Amino acid sequence: MSTTQPANSVTTPPTIDKTATGTQVSWWEGFAAENPYFQAGFGLMAMGVGLTVLRQATVVGTTALQRRLLVSLEINNKDRAYEWFLTWMAHQSNAPSTMRNRAASWIRSHQLSVETTVEQRKNGSSSAAFRLVAGPGNHYFRYKGAWMQVKRERETKSMQLMSGTPWETVTLTTLSRDRNLFTELLSEARDMAMRTQQGKLVIHTAWGIEWRPFGQPREKRPIQSVVLADGVAEKIESDVKAFLDRRKWYADRGIPYRRGYLLYGPPGSGKTSFIQALAGSLSYDICVLNLSERGLTDDKLFHLLSNVPERSFILMEDVDAAFNKRVQTSEDGYQSSVTFSGFLNALDGVASGEERIIFLTTNHLEKLDPALIRPGRVDLAELIDDAHPNQARTLYERFYGGGEAVTGLPDEKVKSLARKLESIVETEWSAGRKVSMAALQGHFIQSDAQAAVDTCHILFK
Repeated sequence: MSTTQPANSVTTPPTIDKTATGTQVSWWEGFAAENPYFQAGFGLMAMGVGLTVLRQATVVGTTALQRRLLVSLEINNKDRAYEWFLTWMAHQSNAPSTMRNRAASWIRSHQLSVETTVEQRKNGSSSAAFRLVAGPGNHYFRYKGAWMQVKRERETKSMQLMSGTPWETVTLTTLSRDRNLFTELLSEARDMAMRTQQGKLVIHTAWGIEWRPFGQPREKRPIQSVVLADGVAEKIESDVKAFLDRRKWYADRGIPYRRGYLLYGPPGSGKTSFIQALAGSLSYDICVLNLSERGLTDDKLFHLLSNVPERSFILMEDVDAAFNKRVQTSEDGYQSSVTFSGFLNALDGVASGEERIIFLTTNHLEKLDPALIRPGRVDLAELIDDAHPNQARTLYERFYGGGEAVTGLPDEKVKSLARKLESIVETEWSAGRKVSMAALQGHFIQSDAQAAVDTCHILFK
């Protein structure tokens, strides 16, 4: 007899026993299917929290591992090693593979910066040099078997207050066991930079409150190549050498260890050329300071003169044009922030620096304020005049001498023409007509030995 189910009854599907059918039920499937809290969403939230904790733990662990295994070295652009290292990097990446340092292998970078150096000459001509260096970003290279990461960063939101340039840093990272390679690498970069300047003259110019090399190092000019009147070059050179040898003498007597020189005379007489040659002969550099530079103030002037690079002359040219009635003006009438009293105090005041050699040049001695050229500020003033007769003869012999095999003229012929030129210059000098050494040199460059003497009359004024 069959039984009829009510119309509103619900038929429950039959339960399949997976064990009976041979199918294994995992713990996770059972937990996810039977736990009401997991089905309500709490399980998913817990999973998210767990994954977050795991990720944070991984980051912390990685950071701790990096601190344990890696070491970093930061170099900012205020440090001299900054330019040395960038130059070293540029040399390694640009050098042909056959000439590249075997100790360093480089992965060619696609992030580069250009550094442009422009040299403006007095005659109006100029030249520019470009150098590609590693730009902001990450770079990699292998040095003596150790891989290193280079990270160059530039702060664009803040600038250096005085120079106006952005702050930059270079960070080197390598394994902690290779930390000693940092010193070796920087020493190599320093030595490479020094080799480019060895035997050369470096010109520095003021950049804000800093001294920076201007252009490429220049070949030293032999001091004998600058022909001055008899005894003038020897007098200045011996005075400078005596000063350099008497450091202890100055210290024992409490005298400030600084010396000032003034070279005055007409344009083209060789004042600046002699200073450059003298600096080269003593293995000194030159720091050129333009008092009419816009933005230069008394404070900046004090700072510059107190922080001159070692073994450097300070050169201030045409100081007669810098101050007009104790007010500094430039050629276009711009009035600078450097005051005359501030300039005098920078030379020998309380705030002036020690261990300093300053050279001043002027074309008009009579325009200089007596307070500027008094002893203590100018210790030796020397006239560098137009070409004297013996100067003209000496310059001529150095241009055209050297033997017949070199110049095509026998030495007797050259000496005869030199004496003739000396006589011409002496005659013109007696008549009040003079010629500068620069004019004579330019004339000799363009003329042969005989024509130089025959046509020299056009030079006298």
